[in-house]
Amino acid sequence: MTYTQLPDEMPTELQDALERHDLRDAQHLLGRRPPHMIADDLARMDAVDAVVAFRLLDKDQAIEVFEELDPVDQQAVLMGLRDVAFRELVENLDPDDRVRMLREAPAKVVRRVLAGLSAHERQVTAALLGYPEGSVGRYMTPEVVSLDQDMTVSQGLDRVRLRGADAESVYTLPVVDSGRRLTGVVTLRELVLSSPDDGVVDHVLTGAPRAHAADPAEDASRLMRETNVLALPVVDSEERLVGLLTIDDAVEVIEEADTEDVARQSGSAPWLGHYMAATVWQLARYRVVWLLLLLLAATLTVTVTEAFESTLEKVTQLATFIPLLIGTGGNAGAQAATAAVRALAVGEVRVSDLPAVVWRECRVGVVLGTMLAALGMVLGTLFVGAQIAVVVGVALVIICGWAATVGGTMPLVAKRLHIDPAVVSAPMVTTLVDATGLVIYFLTARAVLGI
Repeated sequence: MTYTQLPDEMPTELQDALERHDLRDAQHLLGRRPPHMIADDLARMDAVDAVVAFRLLDKDQAIEVFEELDPVDQQAVLMGLRDVAFRELVENLDPDDRVRMLREAPAKVVRRVLAGLSAHERQVTAALLGYPEGSVGRYMTPEVVSLDQDMTVSQGLDRVRLRGADAESVYTLPVVDSGRRLTGVVTLRELVLSSPDDGVVDHVLTGAPRAHAADPAEDASRLMRETNVLALPVVDSEERLVGLLTIDDAVEVIEEADTEDVARQSGSAPWLGHYMAATVWQLARYRVVWLLLLLLAATLTVTVTEAFESTLEKVTQLATFIPLLIGTGGNAGAQAATAAVRALAVGEVRVSDLPAVVWRECRVGVVLGTMLAALGMVLGTLFVGAQIAVVVGVALVIICGWAATVGGTMPLVAKRLHIDPAVVSAPMVTTLVDATGLVIYFLTARAVLGI
């Protein structure tokens, strides 16, 4: 089917058609949209309109659109369907997509979904739900075309033709021994281009990457990205093949992880569902906890200022540069923290690299501080005189070195303590550096000015 790319205003047209109860026009509009854009339209609507629009889709289109929706939107659509349509939809979903939807679903949704499945699909779904939360087993597809290592290429292609229609992917074909233990993989391209009489074992890549079902899905997904594979075989503790992690699911896992990290790095809790469908109250609720914590942490800055009140009374001009210094230090720390979290996420840095990161970020901070100090001393000399300018310059070097060190190392320390590094977010680092930066500034002033 060929789709026409429509303008961004299209969701409004669809919404207008539904409000006019012009279902024929709405169906016509939906027929011109690709599944991923329809899913975005539905996610922006309230639950009632989304269900009405969804029921206008034909069977095949409905399944494609449903798989594009986020789990929270899938649940909203499902609960609005009648029993026959409900059972038909959940039965036709791939097992891994079904489990993805049920991960955070209310118990009544899970019970209704499982009750609407055939015995085989219920068994497959229950098996996937039995794996730990966040593990590869929750995301893999168990519908795999595997080849026996003693097959010929011709026999292997016959099996692909026989079972391929029921599998989610046939581009990567796991090869197993008589005990279902994974030997390696062979690609469909390799089989098609080989002599029919060749043995499958002659074309097996035995060193291909694999994952264990209990491994974190994020680690397995990033492994796929690093090794450029379309599917990753998943095995149990005895190396027996249990499924495949496909590239589309791996991309979703990485997107979910990155979304969560971005939210936490910005000082917010990650939210479920579409941003445009979230209410003002929901967004505020996701953000307020972190803001309250940061507000309490920021009282350290007030405490430090009060502790050095006598210093400020003697040299009131010091107060002029407080915003500049704590702002610069906070930004330097945030930059280092963001770089460290990203490096941890993509595997460029390990916890064992902590000493090297400390030394590296300390030097980076000092270099940055030196460059900024040159400008700071010029400004300080122009506005308040050379003595205060020296205080500002020296403080900038020390604060930037300290801030970069703290920002770069806190995520690694958090990782070592089994805390999500993103929790040690840029706002938290900034708040800590603000307070300690003031201490550095006032102590530098006392030392340089002799007060």
